[in-house]
This record gives sequence, structure tokens and C-alpha cells, in this order.
Amino acid sequence: MGKSTKRIMAEKQQAFKPLVYICAPYRGDTEKHIHNAIRYANFAYQKGNLPITPHVLFPFLDEEKHREDAMAMDIIMLGKCQEVWVFGNRITDGMKEELIVAKRRRQPIRYFNEECESVDEDSVWE
Repeated sequence: MGKSTKRIMAEKQQAFKPLVYICAPYRGDTEKHIHNAIRYANFAYQKGNLPITPHVLFPFLDEEKHREDAMAMDIIMLGKCQEVWVFGNRITDGMKEELIVAKRRRQPIRYFNEECESVDEDSVWE
């Protein structure tokens, strides 16, 4: 392998950022949950990842009218990600749907509390 090929491969390696799906509560206090989701996305970004945060991708959708469409789009995006990062102290119904799909696809799942500290899976399931 030539020097230029090694250099190009090293540059590509540095440019690679894994896609991480941000799985966190949305319903209820949506303003607070969107704010938290952005904070979680920044955390994932600071760790060298490219966060996919559905909370901020579909502001044109009405949560009540377009819930099924939003969940379908979330599941499609979830499938594009290398990992799923779960944030918060509880699993909502929407998050549960996403995690069932992620587990079926055998995607790596990591769990964090609201302070972005790594926690065990058992600590977030009610």
C-alpha cells in the first residue's frame, strides 16, 4: 500500500462518525423534552458521534394527528444508525417501540440518565 493510499485511509478514518439515534421522552412537556434531546445530541456529538435526534427533525408534524407517521419515520432513521443511546430515567411507550425494533435488529444500545451518566438498562425500565 502506497503512502498516499495510507494517508487517504487515515483521513477517512478520522472523518468517520458513527450515527447514534437519540432515544428520549417526547410526549408531555414537549418543550422540556426537546431541550433535553438537544442536550443529549450535543453530548453524543462531543463523544465523536453524529447524533440523529427525531425530536427536532419533524416540527411540522402534529404529535396527535401524525403520531403513526412520525413513529414510522423514526423507525426508518433508527435503522440507519450504528447505535441507539437511551436517555432519561424512564422508558415511554414511543421509546419502548423504538427499543423493541433496535433489539430485534441487534443494534447496540447504551443507557444514560438525564445527566448523561452511563447507567444499567434495568435502571430505566419501570
